[in-house]
Amino acid sequence: MRILFIRHGDPDYVNDTLTEKGHREAQLLAEMAKELKMGDCYQSPLGRAQATAAYSLGKLGKEARTLDWLREFPAKVDLNRSEELKRAYNDTRMEGERYGMRIAWDMLPDYLTGHPEYLDRERWRESEAARCSDLVTVYDLVTKGLDELLEHYGYVREGLHYRVIRENTQTVTCFCHFGITCVLLSHLWNVSPFVLWHTLALAPTSVTEVVSEEREQGIASFRGLRLGDLSHLYAGQEPPSFSARFCETFGNRQQRH
Repeated sequence: MRILFIRHGDPDYVNDTLTEKGHREAQLLAEMAKELKMGDCYQSPLGRAQATAAYSLGKLGKEARTLDWLREFPAKVDLNRSEELKRAYNDTRMEGERYGMRIAWDMLPDYLTGHPEYLDRERWRESEAARCSDLVTVYDLVTKGLDELLEHYGYVREGLHYRVIRENTQTVTCFCHFGITCVLLSHLWNVSPFVLWHTLALAPTSVTEVVSEEREQGIASFRGLRLGDLSHLYAGQEPPSFSARFCETFGNRQQRH
């Protein structure tokens, strides 16, 4: 079985749609849609993902099923419950007399690496960020959605691998988001989501491909063939968006800090 995770184009987050650049990126992706052999298509309920998918679906004459759990990972950390986390997410804005809620993966690297529980497959669930958020509950709901989808195609989660009920060489394509893709990969690969949130930067319209391997009959695991592929942008001479990245050097104030 083959799974493609495609991030939405350059985002206009305020209006939950694409920027002009994002539309160009999605159009270039659509030019390669046939070569990607997208198979069954699924999409996030959010506008920026659906606007991206629409170009490829139009080229292929396909429709996509909308899955709510493919929305950008919605768990939020409440800094008002922890003095420690105010240092981990040091640029959080005040909303009146309280700190605003934060997405989990924008934690400062120095805090992350100083607290190894975040990098552990199980211990991240007992971390301070998990204690002060709905992170574990939402993670489990999202990964349950993934497992139910895979079961539909013949792969049933069993411990840390998948039992093959029905051999399958189909492709499934998910038009979604950076944060949720890292969550889904972390489940497939049995690692902490914080590892992927902090080591990957999947640019807009990038293609990430994983495939099943059944080296023992009836037991499957998933391996990555490509991560964040942007060959469609390079072919169209469209520079990749900086979205999802932070400043390459601290002195560069034109990039996100």
